[in-house]
Amino acid sequence: MLEQKTASLGKLSQIFTLIKQALKGEDLDFTQGSIRKAVILLAIPMMLEMAMESVFALVDLYFVGHLHNSSHAIQTVGLTESVLTVIYSLAIGMSMAATAVVARRIGEKDPVAASKAGMQAIIIAVAFNLIISIAGLIYATDILLLMGASAETAAQGTTFMRIMMGGSIIIVLLFLINGIFRGAGNAAIAMKSLWIANIANIILCPVLINGFGPIPAFGLTGAAMATSIGRGIGVCYQVYHLVSGKSLLKIKLSYFRPHFEQIKALLKIATPGIFQFVIASCSWIFLAQLVATTGGDHGSAGYQTALRLMMFFMLPAWGMSNAAATLVGQNLGAKHIDRAEQSVMKTAKYVVIYMLFVMVLTFGVGRYFISFFSNDVLIQEVAKNALQIMSLGYIFYGIGMVLISTFNGAGDTWTPTWVNLFGFWLFQIPLGYFLAKYLEMGPTGVFIAIPVAETGIAIAGYILFKIGKWKTIKV
Repeated sequence: MLEQKTASLGKLSQIFTLIKQALKGEDLDFTQGSIRKAVILLAIPMMLEMAMESVFALVDLYFVGHLHNSSHAIQTVGLTESVLTVIYSLAIGMSMAATAVVARRIGEKDPVAASKAGMQAIIIAVAFNLIISIAGLIYATDILLLMGASAETAAQGTTFMRIMMGGSIIIVLLFLINGIFRGAGNAAIAMKSLWIANIANIILCPVLINGFGPIPAFGLTGAAMATSIGRGIGVCYQVYHLVSGKSLLKIKLSYFRPHFEQIKALLKIATPGIFQFVIASCSWIFLAQLVATTGGDHGSAGYQTALRLMMFFMLPAWGMSNAAATLVGQNLGAKHIDRAEQSVMKTAKYVVIYMLFVMVLTFGVGRYFISFFSNDVLIQEVAKNALQIMSLGYIFYGIGMVLISTFNGAGDTWTPTWVNLFGFWLFQIPLGYFLAKYLEMGPTGVFIAIPVAETGIAIAGYILFKIGKWKTIKV
């Protein structure tokens, strides 16, 4: 009995030590040792990082959801987030390329080349984002109207959209620099930057939205101000760690001089990666517009509420799946192909367990989460229906995310791009349109199309994973 108790305490101590190591933040070699330990060390900070990313939208949603005539404010936040997914696509596409190349160079034990690649990725991302930001500033109202917002909602939300689009360079840098750190195996810095950004956002949101002392109440506009400032503080934290010289990545000013061969190599990986997420993002934008036109302001607000909650639960799984990208990249660089494949299967196992838990939680207490974000009964009813239907595919969402991360981590960004093209544009969108319009199911038809398409994407990803083309990609 004493021996069993001692053994249990020993295991508990090991778990706490592992968690502490994961949160501490240090450069680790994931090409050797326990795969299970490697997955946990990467997954814990990555899950917390992505959970923090989803908190931005939820914090905004909570505070604007309690404003007067909240359906317009909620719709503006949701539709703006849908448009910002195009920015996220650029950021994620570039961060995937940075993660893949940095991880491969780290696996080859060449940190200087890894550092140079990371800085070239930043140059590319900033150049592209400037064009998108300017367009967002000029055409903010038109974009909201195009997304299906009513004239009143578009008028109220124009300033919010302009601030979010104008400050989108901060979003790009936040994602990209975190991708660089993840590729180097230091996921804790990425996590901490999101913590800092969110703490700032949580403090600033009520102050700027409702006013405090001499600070006036900016209402909906205050939410955009708080989010942009919070993310900006997070980027400052990242930059500090890049230039401090304490990490494996050593940054020099000369690394920011354009190196066209390196830029070409990064774009070769990033371009399909960007298309990959633009395809998915445009699908979500179309679905949001379809819900707005068939369900009105309350239908749109309910869908956006459910979507934000769903993403809150799914982003930690995405963070966990990012562990597969780092492990695959580093192990392919070290020529440990079998270890790379084993890492994927181990990560997928943990993601499935997490998503199963989330699915049960959603069905059990999802309605309570919804009521926390809106007092409007009509919005709550739509959100509850959406959340329950969309959550049926949680396990397949998780498997699909791990497989997509595997291809991207290997530098095989074309495979998931084609999977997304067929899965979203040639299946999900037509199915959603058919159910919503022709069968006159309205928003419910859109909700059904989402888990059906995601299940198909997961099955296609698994077949392509077993074929194994990703093992032969050179970056």
